[in-house]
Amino acid sequence: MGDLSEFSASVRLFLRAYPWRRIDPVPWAPPRKPLSQARIALVSTAALVLPGQQPFDPHVRGGDVSCREIPAGADVRSLVDTHRSETFDHSGIAADPNIAFPLDRLRELASDGVIGAVAPRHFSLMGSILAPGRLVRDTAPVIATTLVSDEVDVALLVPV
Repeated sequence: MGDLSEFSASVRLFLRAYPWRRIDPVPWAPPRKPLSQARIALVSTAALVLPGQQPFDPHVRGGDVSCREIPAGADVRSLVDTHRSETFDHSGIAADPNIAFPLDRLRELASDGVIGAVAPRHFSLMGSILAPGRLVRDTAPVIATTLVSDEVDVALLVPV
């Protein structure tokens, strides 16, 4: 767990003043089948993109609420970090993108029979969305509809 003293004075001030949101009750649905039979998808807020995909735009007021589809067969090491936040050290993700988008780990779990299958596509979003209304209204329903159409049983949220 990090400590505020690790950040610059401007970031510490921002984090102390930020109007953190609380969701109560927390949305939750129990799994309908054992993980060994479940199809799993990743939804990461690391703002990772594949080469050739449009980078996330760091200049959108309130945050870029778009998403990028990442196919199941993607080479995780080719993912590019386009996250705008300076409140975390990006070097770990640069060294191993599986930290923020553990697609290789999902493949291993599927190969070992721990999970039933890896979903055909996954999603990358920008974290640090200061105005999440558009994300909730526009982006999240598209992702949810896609996951349902892909017959995903569990979406693993990887917050960054």
